[in-house]
Amino acid sequence: MSGGYMTFSIYTLGCKVNLYESEFVANLLKKNKYTEKEFSDFCDVYIINTCSVTNNADSKSMKMIRNAKKRNPEACIVAMGCFVEKSKDNLDKINECADIIIGTKDKSKIVELLDKFFEDKKRITRLYDYLAKDSFEDMYIDNFASRTRAFVKIQDGCENFCSYCIIPFVRGKRRSKDFDKVIEEITSLVNNGYQEIVLTGIHTGSYGVDINSSFASLLREIVKIKELKRLRISSIEITELNDEVLALLREDNVIVDHLHIPLQSGCDKILKLMNRKYDLAYFENKLKEIRKIRKDIAITTDVIVGFPGESDEDFRETVDTVKHFEFAKIHVFPYSLREGTKAATMTDQVDGRVKKERAKTLGEVSKELEINYMNKFIGKDLLVLTEEVKDGFTYGHTSNYLHIKINKELKPNTFIKVHLIKVNYPYVEGEPNDLH
Repeated sequence: MSGGYMTFSIYTLGCKVNLYESEFVANLLKKNKYTEKEFSDFCDVYIINTCSVTNNADSKSMKMIRNAKKRNPEACIVAMGCFVEKSKDNLDKINECADIIIGTKDKSKIVELLDKFFEDKKRITRLYDYLAKDSFEDMYIDNFASRTRAFVKIQDGCENFCSYCIIPFVRGKRRSKDFDKVIEEITSLVNNGYQEIVLTGIHTGSYGVDINSSFASLLREIVKIKELKRLRISSIEITELNDEVLALLREDNVIVDHLHIPLQSGCDKILKLMNRKYDLAYFENKLKEIRKIRKDIAITTDVIVGFPGESDEDFRETVDTVKHFEFAKIHVFPYSLREGTKAATMTDQVDGRVKKERAKTLGEVSKELEINYMNKFIGKDLLVLTEEVKDGFTYGHTSNYLHIKINKELKPNTFIKVHLIKVNYPYVEGEPNDLH
C-alpha cells in the first residue's frame, strides 16, 4: 500500500544527529518510491523528528505535530525522537495527533511501520523501557541534500549526566557505530563528491568506548581516505582532546582549523553544580596546548546562563572568562528546567527575566568576539569551499569556519583561494585570488 504515489515531508528540530537521522529516513522513503515535498505542502505522511533539549524544544515539537494534523487530518502523522522518548509515560497530547509514535530507536524501520499502518490504520507505538541495553542503530547515507558537506553519525547516547541535561535519559547508554562501517560510509560520500565530512554524535568524542576502539583511532583511519579534503568534528568535550587527538591535529591538515568545545559556564562554582568534568584551569591549559599546535584555530563553545544558583557575580565571571579564552563564537542558552534532572530539584532557580537579560548580554559579547576573530584574517588569502550562489555572490566556509561572501558567481563545491577584504557581519567579504 505504501510508497509509489505517496508524498511525505519531514520537519526536524534540534541537533546535527537529528539532521542526519532525518536525512537517512528521507533517503529510505525515496528509495521505497515515496515522493518528498515541503512541510507546508499537503502530504500523505508528515514526520516530525523532535527535540527535548529545552522546554522551548518540547513546545515547538508538540506545535509541529499539531500543525501537521491540521494541514491534513487524513495524513499519517509520525512523531519520533527525543521529545517523544521523554513523554513516553504521558503520551496523551501526542496520541491526539500522531499515528506512529517512536522514540530514539526504530527510525530505520520507518518503511515497515508505514506499511503496517496503511494496512490496518491502527496507531503504532514503539517505545522501550531500557534504551541502555540497545546496540547502535545502523544508518548509512551516501547522498545528502547538500552537495558540499555531509554529516556522519558515529555514536549515540551519553553517560555524563550533567545536572541540567535530559539527553542521557532519552538517548541511553553510549553506543558506537562499527569502525569499518564508518570508514565505508565516509569513503562512499567522498566518492560521491562530498569535500567535507562532519563527524557527529550525542557524545562524539566518546566513540569506541563500547567496542574496544577510540575516537583517535577512528580519526587516524579517516584522514587516510583518498580525496577527503576536510574533516570536521561537530563537538568534542575538552577532556577528550587527549594527546593522541592533539597529535593528529598537529600532523594532519585534513582535520579543519575549528573545534567546538562546550564550556557551559565560566565559573568554577557553577561548573561543579553542573557536574562538568573539568575546572577552568584545566580548560585554559588545554586551550593553550591546542593553540600551540594551531595558532589561529577557531574555538567555538556553548554557554548556559541562569543555571540555578548563578549570581550576578558568577555571571560576570563567565563574561570575563569567555573574553579571556578568546572564543571565536559562543552559542548562548538560557537554562531550561528539565524534570527528572538533578538541577530541576535545586533551590535558587534564576528568574526568567534575569536569564533573558544575561543571554542578551552574552550574545553581544559573542558577536564582539566573533568580529575580533574575523578581523584577524582581513588582508589574508584563505581557501574557501564554495557552497551556494545567490544574487551575484558566492557563499562558502573556510577551514576555520568563517562564513565568506565572495563578490563573484563561482561554481559550488569548489575550493578557491579568496583574498579577504572586510568584515560585513555575519560574513567576511572577499574576492577570488586564483583557483586552487
